[in-house]
Amino acid sequence: MLHEAVVARRGRGWHVFVDELIAHTRVGIHAHEYGAPQPVIVDARLGYRCVPTESADGWIDYERYCQQVTTFLAEKPHTRLLETLAVELAALSFTQWPALETLTLSLHKPKIREGTRRIGLELDWARADYEAWRAAQEAVAARATC
Repeated sequence: MLHEAVVARRGRGWHVFVDELIAHTRVGIHAHEYGAPQPVIVDARLGYRCVPTESADGWIDYERYCQQVTTFLAEKPHTRLLETLAVELAALSFTQWPALETLTLSLHKPKIREGTRRIGLELDWARADYEAWRAAQEAVAARATC
């Protein structure tokens, strides 16, 4: 029994990380932020749920991850809050990569305030957090169609 628990946990130390991915998107609550896309810096730490393997669902392709994040942000309509972007990126991540168990995302807009190096936010989710969020979204959608 103990051996099964150890085997089930094996691989949880593996992470893919992305530092300072620059993407352009329309985000912000201020009038001047509606005019054009602006840079958003994305830092991500993607934790494996198992030992990485070469099977299709057994690894996290960091090049594809970066491409999907930048494309998603470039194509989406204006979003008022970075918090909304973080949740949407988390949902994209858990949907696209079955090997993903934990995700820490940091988002910030460079040079947003004089006298600071960065101001932003961080979202730290496990797959269970994503599943709970998704269930809540589905419940809201179901109530709206009744």
